[in-house]
Order: sequence, then structure tokens, then C-alpha cells
Amino acid sequence: MAGIWRDFVVAVITAFRRRDERAIAEDRRRAVERLAEETIRRDRRPIDPPG
Repeated sequence: MAGIWRDFVVAVITAFRRRDERAIAEDRRRAVERLAEETIRRDRRPIDPPG
């Protein structure tokens, strides 16, 4: 009986950990997309000639 509870607890902890890892990966993906968009926007801006 203790083995069943242990397996249940391990399964619950694993499920939460995977959800957190997915959330972190999603946040990283969005950050990279924002950085790429900012870089593209900056590179497309007209450059003012000096003087």
C-alpha cells in the first residue's frame, strides 16, 4: 500500500515539475521572439546621416 502512495506522490511532483519546465521554456521562447522583433525593428530604422 505504501508503494502505491509513493508512486502517486512521485507522479504528482513530476507533473508539477514538467508544467514548470514548460512554462519556463515558453517564457524563454517569448523572450527570444521579443528580442528578435526589437532587433529587426532597430535594424529597419532609417539611419540619420551625421551633420
